[in-house]
Amino acid sequence: MSVIDANSVFISLQQKGPLAVLENVNLFEQFSPLTRKWVKQLAQNRNSMTKYRALRSQAFEFLEVSRFQDIHTLLHEPKLRAERSKRAYERLGNMFGIEGSVREIEYRVHEYARTADAVVNELRGKIFKPYASHIATTNEIEVTNDPIQLLLIVFNDRYHKKARFEARRKLQLMNLAASIHQRENETEIEDKFSNFLKFLNDFVWSPKQKIGEHDIVYLHSQHAAEDFRCMNVKVISHNDVSSVKPEKGTKLTLLKRRRFIAGNREYPIYVSIRKKPPEAKVLKLLRKNEKNPAVAVDDELGLMAVLDSVADVKVFQKHLTQSASRANSFMVLEDISDTLTGNSQYSSTATGSSTKTPMLKFFARLGGMRVEFIIHTNRSWLNYMYQQDVAHDEYEVRRIFDSGVAELLFPEDIFYLNHEAIRHDMLQLFRKQIEKLT
Repeated sequence: MSVIDANSVFISLQQKGPLAVLENVNLFEQFSPLTRKWVKQLAQNRNSMTKYRALRSQAFEFLEVSRFQDIHTLLHEPKLRAERSKRAYERLGNMFGIEGSVREIEYRVHEYARTADAVVNELRGKIFKPYASHIATTNEIEVTNDPIQLLLIVFNDRYHKKARFEARRKLQLMNLAASIHQRENETEIEDKFSNFLKFLNDFVWSPKQKIGEHDIVYLHSQHAAEDFRCMNVKVISHNDVSSVKPEKGTKLTLLKRRRFIAGNREYPIYVSIRKKPPEAKVLKLLRKNEKNPAVAVDDELGLMAVLDSVADVKVFQKHLTQSASRANSFMVLEDISDTLTGNSQYSSTATGSSTKTPMLKFFARLGGMRVEFIIHTNRSWLNYMYQQDVAHDEYEVRRIFDSGVAELLFPEDIFYLNHEAIRHDMLQLFRKQIEKLT
């Protein structure tokens, strides 16, 4: 389900829905012709009506008012607003399990606000980079982190429609960030990430290398003219790279490789280890149309590895299991998907994902952790980076637009954006960048 469908869990942000931000706010005209028309529209969908009542109840409870007219008093009484803010922080602390004083809770809630800003800035910096000025957040909203102040802006007609929408959006993103932080505390993700790194350094990587040491090599690859898939690739040492001349249809890609020992042989391996930052998790919740991170974010810990051949991949998979045994833990592999051999296509329910992406993907359960592993050969990784309709940069564009997240966060009538045209332009831009000479 798209986040802009009628039954989306984010209906309160939909600018084409019954809860859209209007040009003006009037807290005293509850029975005007415009209001009656809006109520009639809202009543056409029982689900929308139920969600509206729940949202109204939550807003009133948060602001400690019983009717819309009471909000007008809050807008003009700074002392009263300060009292409500203090109580709101205390209640938010209890709601999300934040321990400490009011000041400590306030600091944490402001962290959620910074995550909300980071979500927008993440998209401004890449997917919407040529359109950064269009989606820049209004200054007054970006510097406001107090939830009471943000909610009051939604009802304040002195603020422009765009600012009021951004205040509502920031509150929604803050709520998702808070849910994610609560989930991280419950699952002790920080400790698990540290333990995972320790497991890799103590039992997986070669003891002949220092922690953090890498061998620098380059992949020199030739790509097909029609779709830029990798036709062949060879590994070039750091010392020999200066002799390689740039040619059309070729790429020179740097890899920083570690090593692991299996049997009597040392194998090179490029590894990217990640713990998703909060803004990435928020975006994933939006794409999945889900508010519960326990359901939507199943890949908090992840490792992507690149090896020279399919045979090396099989050796590494066996080495992982044996390393877990040396760490006094079983390792169980779950949800295995292997398309490296070319006998089957990669199957994914993720919006924007390509079935042309060959990889070995599985979740490994060990030491109280569940870690996502994505394993590539040099060739399949280069396809993952560069092939048309497969490249990760293109995938990022497709999943933001095709899931409806772009329209949800930056509705056309407020930000004056043609999302279909931007999607096409950004895919073309990334393709041009990918295929340019090294």
